[in-house]
Amino acid sequence: MTDLRPGPLNAITDVAGLRVGHAARREPGWLTGTTVLLTPSGGAVAGVDVRGGGPGTRETDLLDPRNLVDRVHAVLLGGGSALGLAAADGIVQALLDDGIGWPMGVPGAVVPIVPGAILFDLGRGGVWRNHPTASDGAAAYAAARGGEVPMGGVGAATGARAGGFKGAIGTASVVLPSGHSVGVLVAVNSAGSPVDPRTGELYAVRHGLGGEFDGVGAPSADEVTASRAYAATLGAEGQRPAMATTIGIIATDATLTKAQCQKVAGMGHDGMARAINPVHTLFDGDTLFAVATGERPAPDLMELFALMAAAGECVTRAIGRGLLAAESADCSATGGVVLRSYRDVFPSAFGS
Repeated sequence: MTDLRPGPLNAITDVAGLRVGHAARREPGWLTGTTVLLTPSGGAVAGVDVRGGGPGTRETDLLDPRNLVDRVHAVLLGGGSALGLAAADGIVQALLDDGIGWPMGVPGAVVPIVPGAILFDLGRGGVWRNHPTASDGAAAYAAARGGEVPMGGVGAATGARAGGFKGAIGTASVVLPSGHSVGVLVAVNSAGSPVDPRTGELYAVRHGLGGEFDGVGAPSADEVTASRAYAATLGAEGQRPAMATTIGIIATDATLTKAQCQKVAGMGHDGMARAINPVHTLFDGDTLFAVATGERPAPDLMELFALMAAAGECVTRAIGRGLLAAESADCSATGGVVLRSYRDVFPSAFGS
């Protein structure tokens, strides 16, 4: 489909009514964070698809098409492994304070619906038990805005690692010929690598849209060789099980059912597989949510096909854009890790 183009911001917030907020903890001993996507106040229809072998999630059963509640008011992406799910409490309380939630039939009585997923970053700042809490969720909620979305090592990806590289949050969008918009937000913390070990190229760069990866080429052979030597020095910490997971959200302004949202999320995993190898391993809890705001009409069958395909492509592109925005992180002074960004490992990929 050659007539596709990114949205004005090339971000998930190109879907009208969505807001994104990040909160990060980078003080000594810390390297973790929280991200929230806020839907319009009336909520959005949602689905989820969990593929990894080690997921950490909240409220995913509620999104089963067979179950009653069909609206969510926010989605949490967070660090901290299972401990980081506590950040959702801060988001729920903030929504409750604002009177936003599933109506319970009595004025003022609402229950905010906030599904979420976490990635594993414990100990990367140097102190194992440092993880996001409810206060971090509240901070992310307070920071939520429309407009441009910060990318790189922010929010849920503050302590993320992608293979042997600094992980990141990325975002991307597309406008379809039907007029529907699709946007994606992904936090990459994968066991697999986003980089082709033979060439040093990001897999995602091959799927760019609208020139978004112009100026990114193949790095020099010397840097590729050096990167292999660097990977060999990562040691046991880099091989420890369950220290991974890529999580994200696909959004559209189309009117979709819960079952259709679930299928959109599933197609998104195809995009993840194009950008990371291997993916969906036993050490990853790879999870994608899909939300539909219903601002535009329901697509016909062929428009729905195009929307689902575009969702997967957006995931691939968002992963690449996030990794290109990442900056290296060094927490070795507090007993944590050193995470080198793709740009720092392969500077020659960004020639004139």
